[in-house]
Amino acid sequence: MSDLLENPRAGRVKAVAALAKKDVRADTGLFLLEGPQAVREAIEYRPELLRELYVTPTAAARYGLDDAPVDTWFVTEQVLDTMADTVTPQGVVAVCQQFPTSVREVFPDAGPGLEARGASATDGALPGLVAILEQVRDPGNAGTIIRAADAAGADAVVLTGRSVDPYNPKVVRSTTGSLFHVPVSVGVTLADTVARARALGYTVLAADVSGDDLPDVRADGMLDGPTAWVFGNEARGLTTEDLELVDRAVKVPIYGRAESMNLATAASVCLYESAFAQRVASSSTAP
Repeated sequence: MSDLLENPRAGRVKAVAALAKKDVRADTGLFLLEGPQAVREAIEYRPELLRELYVTPTAAARYGLDDAPVDTWFVTEQVLDTMADTVTPQGVVAVCQQFPTSVREVFPDAGPGLEARGASATDGALPGLVAILEQVRDPGNAGTIIRAADAAGADAVVLTGRSVDPYNPKVVRSTTGSLFHVPVSVGVTLADTVARARALGYTVLAADVSGDDLPDVRADGMLDGPTAWVFGNEARGLTTEDLELVDRAVKVPIYGRAESMNLATAASVCLYESAFAQRVASSSTAP
């Protein structure tokens, strides 16, 4: 632990604060991590990614970060406020190395004997589940979907097209640490991603208001095997060309009086329906 860092105009402080900007993140390959829970998840699951930790003395004692396995600085509340992207930070900020996953790792090039995880049930693994975000721009939605995908046991999240940067501070906060649990791929097109999924035997479904009701699709058995869900832009949804790429469009039925459903909420429902269906199908075929 270093001496107390007190000057909010210090070069180190400005460099950390600058990570709120996309171009700075792109140039440095770093991103900003805020809050004790997210930092604890990084320490537990991906400690090698942590570069620096800044914490107020009070927060260090409260959250047990006095001996974190990373270069750590005590800072004043004023310095922490300057570094953080939030209006009311919790006294903990870290700098992490970005770690995007290649789409080739999510959907490897098809070859002899290569199939979706668990498709053959030879190792007892459950079928694969992947969330694909096409032109999703809202950081809160993207982060919440990553968190929901993690909770539902998904294998990966792929951000295609001009979707939001997954290392945007608001995205990172919305994942609440799930960014360190589930692989996230960026920089690919929807067409290429769907083609790779199909080559591995995935059923590709699109969440869209024009589609068939989700319970009917589950009853047809389309959620039982390896599934890739495509979720579109919050305002415009998916284009006609996008929908032509998938096997079936699916909607979450609204039984009450709500005019519509938030994207992240609908995505959570779809991912969990797949998780439920896959587990039922797996248990019914188990020896």
